[in-house]
Amino acid sequence: PECTGEECLVKIGKAVNMNEWISQKPLEWEKYLNKEVKVTADEKNTYQGWVFTVDPVSGSIVLVNFVDAGKVSVVTIMGHAVQTVELISEGENITKEKLSALFMPVAAKVYSNEELEQRKSSLKLWLEKNRIPVTEQGDQNKLLCVAGVLTVSPPYNPEDCNSSNEIILSRVQSLIKCNPNADHKTD
Repeated sequence: PECTGEECLVKIGKAVNMNEWISQKPLEWEKYLNKEVKVTADEKNTYQGWVFTVDPVSGSIVLVNFVDAGKVSVVTIMGHAVQTVELISEGENITKEKLSALFMPVAAKVYSNEELEQRKSSLKLWLEKNRIPVTEQGDQNKLLCVAGVLTVSPPYNPEDCNSSNEIILSRVQSLIKCNPNADHKTD
């Protein structure tokens, strides 16, 4: 039977047993997203956390718990091991936002043309200081070409390097990370 209307709502404190869980369709599992649940699995192990996702093929549940200092704990309960799923609480918008942001890349900083030119010049000088042959190439000389086998694209961070030679790629990326004038350093 299709899930429509009132029966689609998950009620707090209502548990779904294994046969019900595994037989549900992805649209029925979707109602558990961003909600806090208690899952009883094989061997009577219990897990509690916020539902990040449910695998639409296996019914496996990915639970997230927010630990202190911005750290998270992620647990996957295999669909075949799920005995019961009980809704503990509804998620608030802030919880949904925190869950959504978990696996998203950090927003890239936008640089002005002047900043990009300064970053390119700084990197070029650093490479030349370390006796690495470098030229400017490409559209409006935006690419730095290192020894004819590696390119560095704006904004000229280590991850902006491209080369089929992994040894050169690794060494140039390490050298870029050591550039004292760069602002790409991470904690």
